[in-house]
Amino acid sequence: KLQQQLDQRPVPEPAATPPASAPKVPSSNRPSRRNGRVPLPAALPRVPEYIDPDPRLIENMRCIGEDITEILEYIPAGFYVRQIIRRKYVPSGGLGSVVMGPLPALPIEKGRPGPGILAYIITSKFCDHLPLYRLEQIFARHGLHIPRTTQWGWVRDSADLLVAIVLAMKRLILASEKIHTDDTYIPIQDKSRTQVREGYLWPHIDMANNVYFDYTTTRSGEGPQQMLGGYQGYIQADAFNGYDSLYGEGKATEVGCWAHARRKFDEALATDPLRANEMLALIAQLYVIEKKARQEHLDAEGTKALRQKFSQPILEDQIKPLLESWGPEVLPKSPIGKAVTYAVNQWEALNRYLEDGILCIDNSVSERVIKLVALGRKNWLFSGSDAGARRAAILYSLIASCKLCGIDPFVYLRDVLERINTHPAHRVDELTPPQWKERFLPRIALPRLPTKAGKQAE
Repeated sequence: KLQQQLDQRPVPEPAATPPASAPKVPSSNRPSRRNGRVPLPAALPRVPEYIDPDPRLIENMRCIGEDITEILEYIPAGFYVRQIIRRKYVPSGGLGSVVMGPLPALPIEKGRPGPGILAYIITSKFCDHLPLYRLEQIFARHGLHIPRTTQWGWVRDSADLLVAIVLAMKRLILASEKIHTDDTYIPIQDKSRTQVREGYLWPHIDMANNVYFDYTTTRSGEGPQQMLGGYQGYIQADAFNGYDSLYGEGKATEVGCWAHARRKFDEALATDPLRANEMLALIAQLYVIEKKARQEHLDAEGTKALRQKFSQPILEDQIKPLLESWGPEVLPKSPIGKAVTYAVNQWEALNRYLEDGILCIDNSVSERVIKLVALGRKNWLFSGSDAGARRAAILYSLIASCKLCGIDPFVYLRDVLERINTHPAHRVDELTPPQWKERFLPRIALPRLPTKAGKQAE
């Protein structure tokens, strides 16, 4: 019934039309929803391989066409040595000083790694979750001896170079209208190396997909207060009491997370399926409305109007009465009791997203971001120190922002590491992933591996 009501609404014009320059994907290259093979990407190079019948069979015959079968293949990634050859010149008469061109700016002064290898190591560890000892083994298969200690030194120096970009993202985030935040732990190995303790990473995300990971040694309200104290916009987070000091008159406005509320009712399915299923069905209707807003590309005002017409009655006339009636009936410490208590205590914050169309129904974007850390710690197990964790926070900030912006982290890091030492400091905002995507990505051309003859492979 709700879907029918949504479908019967007049569909407004989209808030923004795609730019005229955006290329249209040919229908033949679009992924089909039907079962079958999806065409291989047109951007991949094609290497023709001709097969003819036995020459004796085609004598006195002419070719009338060809049948093309495309097979996806793989060539192992290659390394190459970039030789920077600077010719020396002296005056023809033999007197005078030698003239030689300057070395181009390198990420690590007097170091051997180029921006490509640095970007590869950072992306492999912080995006693909490969520990450095595994990268050491991969390099060895290519005949390279790059110990993990050397790799970590390169990662450390790269993080120190990139910190200015991350601090710029922090400033932009604190100036935005809303911030998503959450926290997750990261194991830290003490100097004694006899035990592992926990540090915490706190992601902060704005509307432009800038991400800033803050690191603290404890999980308390002190960390959020240092980062967000004085912020007066919307903060969307879970119900962690460490955020409470941030909310109030003249402070930030709390926005709740329906994904957290829904999860608690899902956990109550085993012990109280009737109540849990009834509530989950109503919450699902709220998400149907959010999906409709996305499908119609509604702007903030259109989203707000849709929510107030359809979501608000579900919240006020159906969900709220159920919570009020169930409260006295359920055991407070039972799974369903905890779910009801959470929703009742967070009711005002859970309804906040109705007030402004820029707000989200949940904090899922933060949970997607911290998944990077959660997957990583299953592989690299721990950070060697607090300083290492802080540098990891710098690199996770850039990787997470790239992923939210739909950017290949390797392409971004390689380009930024190449230009960071010569880019004007007052224009550092241009190197944040959202702005870099608009300004530099359309002009990026990655180098291709040279052939044995010294020419670049076509």
